[in-house]
Amino acid sequence: MPKAARKADKSAPVSEPPKKTRPTVVSNRSDKLAKLSNEQEITAFEQMLLIRRFEERAGQMYGMGLIGGFCHLYIGQEAVVVGMQMAIEDGDQVITGYRDHGHMLACGMDPKGVMAELTGRSTGYSEGKGGSMHMFSREKNFFGGHGIVAAQVPLGTGIAFANRYRRNNRVCLTYFGDGAANQGQVYESFNMAELWKLPVVYIIENNRYAMGTSVARSSAQTDFSKRGASFGIPGEQVDGMDVRAVKAAGDKAVAWCRAGKGPFILEMMTYRYRGHSMSDPAKYRSRDEVNKIREESDPIEMARKRIVDGGIKDEDALKKIEKSVRDTVTEAAEFAQAGPEPDPAELWTDIYR
Repeated sequence: MPKAARKADKSAPVSEPPKKTRPTVVSNRSDKLAKLSNEQEITAFEQMLLIRRFEERAGQMYGMGLIGGFCHLYIGQEAVVVGMQMAIEDGDQVITGYRDHGHMLACGMDPKGVMAELTGRSTGYSEGKGGSMHMFSREKNFFGGHGIVAAQVPLGTGIAFANRYRRNNRVCLTYFGDGAANQGQVYESFNMAELWKLPVVYIIENNRYAMGTSVARSSAQTDFSKRGASFGIPGEQVDGMDVRAVKAAGDKAVAWCRAGKGPFILEMMTYRYRGHSMSDPAKYRSRDEVNKIREESDPIEMARKRIVDGGIKDEDALKKIEKSVRDTVTEAAEFAQAGPEPDPAELWTDIYR
C-alpha cells in the first residue's frame, strides 16, 4: 500500500454499529387492561402513593446523613410491584434485587420497620445490620432484596423448586432489572426452571438505563420478553406504568405457573425518575425526557384521574388519603430516628463464620 494511502487509512474514522431505537413505554391494548373494582382502584392508588412518599422521605433522610451506604429509590416504578401483588395469593413468595423498598411495602411490611432498617436501627427488619439492600420478612413471604446483581434470580428459582417439590401450589415472583438480565446466572436459572417446569414468574423491570447505560447501547436484544425463547419460556412486554396492565399480565403469568406449565417472563416497560442510586446525578439522560414521562405516563397520576373521572372519589377524598399516607411516612421516619443503634455485642451475630 502506498505511503499516502496508509496515512489516509490510519486517519479514517472507525465504523460504529448502527444506533438502535431506544425502547419506549408501551401502551397495551384495552383488552390487556385488568378491570379493577372501585375498591381495587383506591387500594392501588394508596399503595403506590405510600411507596412514592416513603421513597421521597428516604431520599431526604439520605441527604441529611441519616441513611448511610447505598440507597436505590423506586420512584416511578410503583405500578409494577403493586399490580403484581394484586395478582398473587397469600403464601406466594417475592424476591428482588437492591431497589427493594417498594416491594417490601407492597408485600405489607411495616413502613416503620423498613425505615428503621434504612437508618441502621435495632428496630429495623434486619435489626439494623442489613440496611437498604438486605431486608427480609418470612411472615410476609418476602425473601429479600439482594445486593449482588442478579443474585436473586437463582435464589428465586430455588424457591420455586421448593414449591414444586412440596406440591404446595405456590408461585414465586422473581424481580430483576434490565441490567441484570445480561448475567449468566439468569440463563442458567431459565434453563433449570423450564426443564423442571418450576412455578416462577421472572419479572424484568426494564427502566431503560440499568446503572446508567441505555439498553440500546448495552443489549443486543432489547426485547427482554424474548430472552427465554431458546428455552421455550413464554414472555410478554407490559406497560409497567399502568397498574391495570400489570395486573392483567400478572394474572395470566401466575395462572400459567400455578397450572404446572413452568416459568413465565414479564418485561415491565417502566421508568425510574431518580438516578440509579442517591449518588447518581443521572446526566446520561435529559431533564426533558424525565419530565415527558412524568407528564404522560405517571402511574399515580393516571390512577388519580381514573378515580376522579370515574366518580369513584372526588379530589377532597383523595386529599384525605394523601394526608393519611403522609402521616404514615412521617410516623415511620420519627420511629426510625428514635430507635437505638445495634449493640456492639451484636457485631458477630447472624453471620456465618
